[in-house]
Amino acid sequence: MKDDLRKMEIVGMSSRELYVKLLHPYRHILGLWQPDIGPYGGLLNVVADGLFIIGWMYLPPHDPRVEDPMRRRPLFRIHMWEKNKATVECMYGHKGPHKGDIQTVKLDEFSTKCNQTDHHRMPGGRQEEFRTWLEEEWGRTLEDIFHEHMQELILMKFIYTSQYDNCLTYRRIYLPPCLPSDLIQPGLFKGTYGSHGLEIIMLSFHGSKAKATKLTGDPNVPAGQLTVEIDLNRPVHLPDLEQQRNMEELSRLVLGEHEEAHRGSQARDAPSEGSEAGPSQGAEGSDVAPPTGAEGVEPGAGACSAPSEVQPFVLPLGVMARNEVYPRTCKMCFYGTGLIAGHGFTSPERTPGLFVLFDDDRFGFIWLELKSFSLYSRLTDQLSHAQAPSMERFESMLCNMQSWTS
Repeated sequence: MKDDLRKMEIVGMSSRELYVKLLHPYRHILGLWQPDIGPYGGLLNVVADGLFIIGWMYLPPHDPRVEDPMRRRPLFRIHMWEKNKATVECMYGHKGPHKGDIQTVKLDEFSTKCNQTDHHRMPGGRQEEFRTWLEEEWGRTLEDIFHEHMQELILMKFIYTSQYDNCLTYRRIYLPPCLPSDLIQPGLFKGTYGSHGLEIIMLSFHGSKAKATKLTGDPNVPAGQLTVEIDLNRPVHLPDLEQQRNMEELSRLVLGEHEEAHRGSQARDAPSEGSEAGPSQGAEGSDVAPPTGAEGVEPGAGACSAPSEVQPFVLPLGVMARNEVYPRTCKMCFYGTGLIAGHGFTSPERTPGLFVLFDDDRFGFIWLELKSFSLYSRLTDQLSHAQAPSMERFESMLCNMQSWTS
């Protein structure tokens, strides 16, 4: 707080007053939060900044520039300019700060309320508000977007999200714990999702599995759902570049692993030794036995700690890539499943795909059934007060996140 001592002197405030009236009462809202905005979710970071506590909404860069830095927008602030009390202000809209309120619902949940929603309105009405929102959210005008389905998705998101007027409920989320056996540093990544634009996911490691959970979502697969799951016990060895261009060859490799995983799941679910395997629910959540020779090794540790050689990589012909500028070398590939669903999260299904690790900060996933490619790039912002107290608390949070939008 040393840099702010001069400001405190100007407003005639002691450090004790700052602590008692601002930092201590609002200590429970510091950290990372996910807003309850239906399927869309989001990422809010609440930080102490001098004489302020500020809630920053983190927005992905404009599609498809997945490697650009995140954008930040202040949603609320609490300050001590008035000596006697902390003042909450809503920062939403374009008319500057105005009266707001914050209520702690319970320890890991709080809500915000704007008391002057007329400050969010624009002279040109909803049409001007939509044009401004579109420019900020997507970096373009509606005329620039020729795909009718994409226009429909964008309009739907504007109508749905703008109705909240910054009166939102937030639930606490944690960054994933990091273990020495992890393939790469877990954390937050931006990823391309076709006509849905860029979304934020959380990559975490769970023994022989890696999970990518959506922090932002869409009407098909909402925020909180497990978008990609990777089986670290099932590496895929890529052929030479010419063969990599062949979609049939890639399908053969991945579907071979898919069948093996399915058989492993059936064997695990068999009623008893030697009897016919019972019905299986597929590979989701199954713990496949470690490869021969891995006895006594922590699940996933063999795959994670094995030395990897950089090899050439190219997407198969016919696979759609939102971002044509993707890395042309990779370190490792693994079999995985990606979640696809109809509008409204109808008929969700885990489908086979290929997880491609490019480097410590980038990975990709080829959705076999959709013939599309998602590129993910690490979110490098410093996020404080966000580490999970334990793996158990983190696992519990992931389960809760799925239930919020199921």
